[in-house]
Amino acid sequence: MDGQVDPARIARVARALADPDLCCFQEVEGEAQAEALMRGFPGYSAHAAWAVDVPSSDGGRLRFGNLVLSRLPVGRVIRHSLAWPAQADSPSMPRVALEAAVLAPWGWVRITTTHLEYYSSRQRAAQLAQLADIDAEARSQAAAPASVKYATGPFAPQPRPAEGIVTGDFNTTAADAALDALRRAHSDAWETAHPGRPHPPSFFVHDRASGTAPYCCDFVFVAKALAPRIESVRIDAQTQASDHQPVVVRFRD
Repeated sequence: MDGQVDPARIARVARALADPDLCCFQEVEGEAQAEALMRGFPGYSAHAAWAVDVPSSDGGRLRFGNLVLSRLPVGRVIRHSLAWPAQADSPSMPRVALEAAVLAPWGWVRITTTHLEYYSSRQRAAQLAQLADIDAEARSQAAAPASVKYATGPFAPQPRPAEGIVTGDFNTTAADAALDALRRAHSDAWETAHPGRPHPPSFFVHDRASGTAPYCCDFVFVAKALAPRIESVRIDAQTQASDHQPVVVRFRD
């Protein structure tokens, strides 16, 4: 919030907050920022998905998207381009969901992180519906026996777990009915850990220049079967390392 872009400082703050097994970052600008974040997490694997990939003025490429850093083993990684219906009266950009199969202490789990459209509620609702469809597809694949006819190379079966966690900047509030698409198969981690308590704000907490009141738009949705594993959920209100406040979730082994 001091106006300085410093991925190494972001990494230090994230490590100090929770010593996390896995981090989901949004709004990462290109390989240089991704690599700077990686250097702050030695021993972690890195997996990026670029929603925006366009020519830059210096002859290179301008890329913008999401990043997962994990010190847990990571299996198959899938990058999903999300719905982007035409809407001439609203600024928008492509959006992506990054899915990674991660070997947690209790077994394989899908981690999906995303950053949904800010300006268009219609585009955002379409993206939320697609996230629910992606989850349903994964559950269906997990329930079906894998073919072994072509069991090598890119056809080799890899875990795509039935149970998943969906997290990120959803650019909407908990009251948005469009989130019901995800809630059908998931529990809101904050509501599970703090029943009856509203989400603390995660956006515009330290940035008051716009006049926008603080609100929460950063969520973690956990497959209902995994919800009993939630040990704690907190939104750190103090750090000013970002214009969003970090969400930290701990799971029981």
